[in-house]
Amino acid sequence: MSDNRNSPKTFEQEMEELETIVERLEDGEVALEEAISLFKTGMELSKSCHDKLQSIEKQLDQMIDEDGEIIPFQIQEEE
Repeated sequence: MSDNRNSPKTFEQEMEELETIVERLEDGEVALEEAISLFKTGMELSKSCHDKLQSIEKQLDQMIDEDGEIIPFQIQEEE
């Protein structure tokens, strides 16, 4: 049996956890200390999601030509 607690979370898992935290904070039934802890966790999740999106964006901005060279991806605009 494998232990998934140490494996990195997917973007979707982090977003789901972030949404749960936001819902709990919006509910207003959380003690101050727990709210602060949830807020910190939420900020960490937000940064992680942002970093993952930026990484994917950089990958999408590049493509590989026939020679294996990485070139910037550019969309040709219609005239």
